[in-house]
Amino acid sequence: MIQLFLAATLGAMLVILILLFRTPLRKLVIMGLDRLKRGRGPLVVKTVGGVLFAMLSVTVYNIADIQRRPIEAINPTDQILLARNMLEASFMGFLLFLSLMIDRLHYYIRELEKLRKTMDAAKKQNRGMEDAKSDSSDGLKVLGDEISSLKTKVKQLESECETTEKEVKAAEANVVALKGQSEGLLMEHDRLLEENQNLRNQLQSIDQNLSHSDIKKNT
Repeated sequence: MIQLFLAATLGAMLVILILLFRTPLRKLVIMGLDRLKRGRGPLVVKTVGGVLFAMLSVTVYNIADIQRRPIEAINPTDQILLARNMLEASFMGFLLFLSLMIDRLHYYIRELEKLRKTMDAAKKQNRGMEDAKSDSSDGLKVLGDEISSLKTKVKQLESECETTEKEVKAAEANVVALKGQSEGLLMEHDRLLEENQNLRNQLQSIDQNLSHSDIKKNT
């Protein structure tokens, strides 16, 4: 299960990195996300997210249940289960957060594309109005008002575009921070695996000592 969560987490991080840079793969990923948000796609995604959240809740409950026990009552098996549950909970929470980041990045990229298309159309219309104004002497006041309104609209669109770009930059900064956290999680994963192996070796040693003591008692 941990290997599955690790693979899903690395896949989500790869998708985020692809969305951050303008490459042919970015267009393919955006097209895939567009199709995923059509038809029954959102229902499937919400179902998977709900199942993952339910698993995370159960895992957190198990962790809290073990931690509430007295220290004397916790045996090596409980310690192994606690370490495994903590690792699974970390991966599930991180995977849910990365999924949310992918959804937001996809939304911001689409909004930027819409704003740029609207700005280009407004600028072309503005140029057409200015050309018509230079060619004709009639209706100069009306054309001036229309041009002024178009310029105001362009400024508003540029302001919205700058705001969206700032949000995208903030999202990129969050991705960089998440990359550092993921490296820490991988290191923690290696440490917990090593502790898990040590605890298993201790359990085998205890079992061997108990079996030797039982043999001595029987003799």
